[in-house]
Amino acid sequence: MVKITAYGVRPIEVPYFKKLNTEHYELNLVPELLDHDNANVAKGSTGVLLRGNCLGDRTNLEKFKAWGIEYVFTRTVGVDHLDLDAAKELGLKVARVPSYSPYAVAELALTLGMSLFRKVAAEITNTHTGNFRVLDQYFSKEIHSSTVGIIGCGRIGAAEGELYAGLGATVIGYDPNSADPHHKNGIDLVSLPELLNEADIVSLHVPFIPGKTEHLIDQAELREMKSDAILINTARSQVVNLPAVNQALAAQTIGGYGADVIVAESQIIGKDFASLDQLPNAELLTLMQQFPNVIITPHVGSFTEPALTDMITISYQNFATTIATGTCPNAVI
Repeated sequence: MVKITAYGVRPIEVPYFKKLNTEHYELNLVPELLDHDNANVAKGSTGVLLRGNCLGDRTNLEKFKAWGIEYVFTRTVGVDHLDLDAAKELGLKVARVPSYSPYAVAELALTLGMSLFRKVAAEITNTHTGNFRVLDQYFSKEIHSSTVGIIGCGRIGAAEGELYAGLGATVIGYDPNSADPHHKNGIDLVSLPELLNEADIVSLHVPFIPGKTEHLIDQAELREMKSDAILINTARSQVVNLPAVNQALAAQTIGGYGADVIVAESQIIGKDFASLDQLPNAELLTLMQQFPNVIITPHVGSFTEPALTDMITISYQNFATTIATGTCPNAVI
């Protein structure tokens, strides 16, 4: 029987792994993320299934290879948690989930954007400490007469654009990878400077590609944004220069920042700190302590029932097809 060890399986996800297991795999569901200490629980498995922030480095991949594990798959879109060079060298097969319900992340991005756009974050920070004054900084525009800029107009970006358009907003996009320089997925494309100059909300949906999208939003780009514009990052932490965001917020040259992704997530996501001061990231600590116009969520964009169902179903299909044929459409290696 094919045995699959899946790491990072939350208790609420267990019934979905079991219900969707139409191939009748033997399942070893591990709640913890893969690290150097728990790699050995995968011994005797045919393949492993990871999630983001699992430690898919050369050390663990070498262990898997030595134990006869052939398949190291991930139920995520991104594969930056896997050492692909080592996997290729070791002859391991790697596959991913290239897409899942685009509305999962799109809806969260919209929620973050609207909460900051209407100053809800600052308002509840004050009311929950007893301050019910209506402050000047709560004064807001309305979304139906505003512009939303989507950077990265793939399935998720297009879904968010559709949601905002339904609220009456003007939606523009920037996507240098579009075959059509003027339109993509129903969104009118403009240059990046034009988008930053015009948008009241700027939302990011681009992958992290070292040397290409790293710090796509940096000091220069932040200076081009409106002084009250909201920046939303539900993509990857590396596409935004966080120290530059801190500086822009301190100088009040942007209106707010919302993110579902943070630097060094493996050190923070999934942990319960006794106090915020224990955060092992000084820039993030500053961001969260000093600015009420900031919302940080613990990477929950894909934590919805439709998205989870897609991730598990496609992962099982990846195993079935690869085991039967030697590869699958979602193969990375």
